[in-house]
Amino acid sequence: MPRSNPTEGSGRRTTRRTAIVAAVVTLAVAVGAGVGVLALRRHPGDDVASAPPQVTTTKVARVDLSDTRSFNGTLGFGPERVVKGAGEGVVTRLPKVGDTVARGKPLYWVNDQPVPVLFGGTPLFRTLDKPGLVGSDVRLVSDNLTALGFRTGSQPSRGTDGTRIGAGQALLTASIVAAIKKWQQSVGLEPTGTIEVGQAAVLTGPARVSTVTALPGDPVAGELLAVTEKAKLVTIPVAATEVGAITVGAAVVVALPDSSEIPGKVASISQTVSGGGSGGGGGQNGPPTVEVLVAPTRAADVAKLDAAAVQVRFTTAVHKGVLTVPVGALVALREGGYAIQLPDGHLVAVETGMFARGLVEISGTGVTEGLDVVTAS
Repeated sequence: MPRSNPTEGSGRRTTRRTAIVAAVVTLAVAVGAGVGVLALRRHPGDDVASAPPQVTTTKVARVDLSDTRSFNGTLGFGPERVVKGAGEGVVTRLPKVGDTVARGKPLYWVNDQPVPVLFGGTPLFRTLDKPGLVGSDVRLVSDNLTALGFRTGSQPSRGTDGTRIGAGQALLTASIVAAIKKWQQSVGLEPTGTIEVGQAAVLTGPARVSTVTALPGDPVAGELLAVTEKAKLVTIPVAATEVGAITVGAAVVVALPDSSEIPGKVASISQTVSGGGSGGGGGQNGPPTVEVLVAPTRAADVAKLDAAAVQVRFTTAVHKGVLTVPVGALVALREGGYAIQLPDGHLVAVETGMFARGLVEISGTGVTEGLDVVTAS
């Protein structure tokens, strides 16, 4: 029997050993892969019960809630008011644009005679020349003379015919006639004690000349000039349906073109509604509006601006000390209305009130200050 070759046997043993090692390595890799798969499937989080989803909570707070509205406006001197002359004569001198109008001072001249200004709401519609006349025009003259420092004496309760003098009226007395003479002399007029129609211009108050339309030589009867308020104002057209929430004297915030904000207050609200026409027959288009005038609190804040587009923020309503939550805490109920959700998932029905600044006013059984509620994150 032939003897085996030692080299050949050694090669077979080496091959067998290599195969065994390869098989072990393959098994180890397979086992390792299996362990890895098992490890991936057995994530530590899988050994723990699913945690409830995290929720964001807030507390019911008691605050003063206010509702605000912003409107576009124009900074200037307010709307113009036309000044008309009356009586007969020729205009001989006129003021300049920008001149201020003061009580008792001449506004223009007719036949070289000054026409001074009186403040009030009643025009001079007749000649005041006879003691015993009663009317609102007499009251206007008397009040202005008193304001200018002239003594007009006391007023009786009844006229010379025994008729009771109504509110807003006055009796032309000898004392008023004497005061008229002194005033006329002080402004350069002949001291007749008589005031004729057109001898004084009646304005509502201190003003600034904004436009001069007449020329020297024009007849005095007609439009002569226009005036505005003396101080700068913001003019705001407000929808007639919204103006009811605005009151005279209310504080406001005015945003200027440079984004700075200044305080102001409502100076007046017009009684005239503009617009609302259909566009036909010469009517004005757009919804009906009411003109609101706002006065800056400090004139220096707008001293460098002659005219500008601004925004005015009004506080239209204030609810003091009400319970509130963020709007995101409201839950709409299927059957209608709203509820708030407690951290344990329980729903509490609420009534809503004012919405403002991302908050909502709420009330209801069990709703108290400091109560924790769920809100949107």
